Amino acid sequence: MYITITAFNNMHGTKPLKLDAVVKLKKDPENKYDTEAIACEMRHFGKIGYVANSTQTVVKGSMSAGRLYDKIGDEYFAKIKFITSNTAIAKVLSFDEYKMELENPDSDVHYLCENPEELGLKEEYEC
Repeated sequence: MYITITAFNNMHGTKPLKLDAVVKLKKDPENKYDTEAIACEMRHFGKIGYVANSTQTVVKGSMSAGRLYDKIGDEYFAKIKFITSNTAIAKVLSFDEYKMELENPDSDVHYLCENPEELGLKEEYEC
């Protein structure tokens, strides 16, 4: 499943993004604008934006934050697959892809999370 990342709130915009970079998806239930908000974080940059959650910002064919919210734990990961001037499309890692990232000692999952082995996509839901 694919998601749209938007609302880049730092001065760099989409510049930090690169293809196949790992981003951490982190639920943000205290967000005053959206109770289903999912923040996106990158190693070295911190929060870079949010998973899109409105019909005006979700790219057709990708999943909104509201649809993704109950399918992941409080934190999970995705990989950037496409980058435009103001959005990025990322693929939410399947359970098997996530396990492969854990096996790679250089993967950003080890730098973006204290206990990456405890995170997970619900195994019954395959991306």
